[in-house]
Amino acid sequence: MQLLIRGRLDAPGTAHVWDAAAATAREAAARLPGRELAADCSAIEYMDGSGAALLLKLREVVSAQGATLALTGLGPRHSRLMDLTWHCPDETDARIPERRGLAHRVGMAAGDTLRAAREMVTFVGEASVIIAGAIAHPSRIRWKDVLLSCVQVGVDSLFIITLIGFLMGLIMSFQSAISLQRFGGEIFVPNMLGLVMFREMGPLVTAILLAARSGSAFAAEIGTMKINEELDALTTMGLSPMRFLVVPKLLSSLAMVPLMTIFFNLASLVGGAIVMLSLGYPLVTFTSRVFKYVQYSDFFGGMLKALVFAVLVAGVGCLRGMQTRSGASAVGLSTTSAVVTGIIFIAFADGLFAVAYYYLKI
Repeated sequence: MQLLIRGRLDAPGTAHVWDAAAATAREAAARLPGRELAADCSAIEYMDGSGAALLLKLREVVSAQGATLALTGLGPRHSRLMDLTWHCPDETDARIPERRGLAHRVGMAAGDTLRAAREMVTFVGEASVIIAGAIAHPSRIRWKDVLLSCVQVGVDSLFIITLIGFLMGLIMSFQSAISLQRFGGEIFVPNMLGLVMFREMGPLVTAILLAARSGSAFAAEIGTMKINEELDALTTMGLSPMRFLVVPKLLSSLAMVPLMTIFFNLASLVGGAIVMLSLGYPLVTFTSRVFKYVQYSDFFGGMLKALVFAVLVAGVGCLRGMQTRSGASAVGLSTTSAVVTGIIFIAFADGLFAVAYYYLKI
């Protein structure tokens, strides 16, 4: 029995006969179990990769029926094309499921964790040394890049930071006033709002918003440069990627995150003031109670948190960008990891600050 294959085996022609050819080959092979089925290719007018894929598909179908497929009458040009693929081993048959024991998987997980910890310690150490050197010698800092990064981190984020701060102040004041009105204590809403925003919510929410916006942007920018081998080009030219890319982003975050926290706090106070005005309290009452109960220690404690959170957001974003692997989804994975890791670090650092401030009675 012999199959006759003819015509143009390009993408449209192959797609048109794909199912019919496979069904015919399957029926023919079923009649010849354990024997060879010949495919006459002498009438093929043109064949590209699509046609080669069709012939490989026919071989797979015939093999599934216990027979073999032999090609006959191939022209010299078509023979060269098929020689590239016909004798290649079938990876689907050679694929052996990998089995790993529990100890092996635990060891691999521990190794990955230690490797990530070592990379993070190396990054922190190298960044600290370069920043200390840059502060000692300000002329070495690329101030133009610092200013551009300040625009991206601060100016471009101003609207969303202000809006979220205003809404949070409005909602927290409104919800608190509803509960305290039962006891005639809505006058204490400004006290609560000022302390909560300056001590806790201001730096925390600002850092989380910037981790989602600027941290992911840092990771995507550096990750794309790494995939395009631009980081290797910088190293080849004798330029340190840490000094060239990371330091401007760290310095701009240190400069802008505390400012953005202040904007967030002021916007939240505006939202709280609107609620108190709607309840019939004058604006001077609101402002006097806010600034009477918010101490300098509350303000500077929040600013210290903002500085630490800024280093975490920028550092994690840059680190994840430099750890970007190859592949189409590598940049997306790096940006996701930068946001998730940054938020975890921020929450962990905030817990440490809470314990430290408690024992320091701040």
